[in-house]
Amino acid sequence: MIENKKEFKLITKKNPKHLLPNALTILGVCLGLSSIKFALDLNYSMAVIAVGFAAILDTLDGRVARLIKGTSKVGKELDSLTDVVSFGVAPGFIIYFWTLNEMGKFGWMFVLIYSVCCALRLARFNLTTIEENESWKINFFEGVPSPAAAGLVLLPLILDLSGIVQFENNAIISSSTILAVSFLMVSKLPTYSLKRILIPRHLAIFLLLGIGIYLSLIIFYTFETLFFSGLIYVILIPISFFHYRKLNKQASVSNYDEDTEDIL
Repeated sequence: MIENKKEFKLITKKNPKHLLPNALTILGVCLGLSSIKFALDLNYSMAVIAVGFAAILDTLDGRVARLIKGTSKVGKELDSLTDVVSFGVAPGFIIYFWTLNEMGKFGWMFVLIYSVCCALRLARFNLTTIEENESWKINFFEGVPSPAAAGLVLLPLILDLSGIVQFENNAIISSSTILAVSFLMVSKLPTYSLKRILIPRHLAIFLLLGIGIYLSLIIFYTFETLFFSGLIYVILIPISFFHYRKLNKQASVSNYDEDTEDIL
């Protein structure tokens, strides 16, 4: 009796284009793991940079997959598993080796809380569905996404590396930050989905100019630029909340008007 065994494939023979986004995702998890190695070697600057590149790849792999029509179920699951490692485990380890180890068991507890919240946030994200009449919600995340959360958790370290301000109680600041970010991840607070930004074609040249300026700042003022980028994102959180409420109210009024018209 011959058993029919299903062959596990990352890509199908007819669709080799699925390989590119999955390769970017795997490269991202390699960067996440490498950031832990850099932290073990006390090379915190390279650890932060590795997580930053992992975040860039996390943004690119989905866009590339949609662009070349190479999306797949395997790629979606692989992306979530990669996010847990690169943005849930790696940032926690980096902060722990940098300062939270001074707090003993409590420091490690904060790392566990952050990693668990990141896993829960990604699990909820995979189960999130949007109704056809609420397509505007695709521009928002429910809670802070894991790549942004990783950047916020590393913000005290980035500030220290920038040399703008030096604090003596880094452990207290980092523990407060990691707890706050953990709560924001599992909360239902709406935040902007920066992956869904669409730029009109006539503004593309200004976008390229802005990217060039930003990359120049990253090269010459790496950690200063990263720190102020994090602050801008923090400012966007309350703005996204009120923007979401406004759009939700408008949608509710529109749906009410449509129901009224149907009745009449």
